[in-house]
Amino acid sequence: MVAGEADDGWETVKLCRRLHPELVLMDLSMPTMDGFEATREIKLESPTTIVLVLTAFEEPDDLLEALKAGASGFILKHMNPQQIVGAIKRVLEGEYPLNQEVAMQLLRRLIDEKQAKKSAPKPSLSAPLSPREVEVLEYLVRGQSNQQIARDLCISMSTVKNHVHHIITKLGVSDRVQAAILAIEYDVVLTT
Repeated sequence: MVAGEADDGWETVKLCRRLHPELVLMDLSMPTMDGFEATREIKLESPTTIVLVLTAFEEPDDLLEALKAGASGFILKHMNPQQIVGAIKRVLEGEYPLNQEVAMQLLRRLIDEKQAKKSAPKPSLSAPLSPREVEVLEYLVRGQSNQQIARDLCISMSTVKNHVHHIITKLGVSDRVQAAILAIEYDVVLTT
C-alpha cells in the first residue's frame, strides 16, 4: 500500500515524520533536498525505516554515497515491474538488492577509502561478535543473500537470520548494508 508521495526531498522527510513508513522508495535527484540528504535525515530520525533508492543510472559514486547515507539498496527505474516488486520484497525480508557487478565496485572503493584512512578508530561493540557472526558478516560484506550464506555454511535460513539480527544489534546499525559498510570501514572483518 502506498502511504504517500512527495515531489522533493524535504517533503519526503516531512511525510516520513508524519506517516512512519516501513519503506521509502527514494529518487536521488530531487529539488529542495536531494535524495542523499533526505535519506540521511530519514535514517537519523527513524533508523528502522528502509530506504530503497530508485535510480535511472548505476553510478557507483552516487550509489556509494546513498549507501553511506543509510540506503539499503537500489533498484533501476528501467527494471520490469516484477523485478521491482521482487526487489522490494527482498529488502523487506532483510536482503539488499544490489547489482553484483556494481556491488563489487562499491566494495573495492570502500576498501580503498578504508586503506586511505588507516588511523580511524574501531567502533565499540555492545558485545563482541562470535566467530560464526564474524563469518556471516564476511558473507554480508561480499553481498551474499541469506539463502547463499545458509547454503555455504550448511546452516538453516532461520539461523542465518538470527546471526544477521545479532550482528546488526551488536554493531549498532540499522540493517545488513550498514553492517557491511561498517565492517569494511573499521576492519571488523578481513577484506581481500
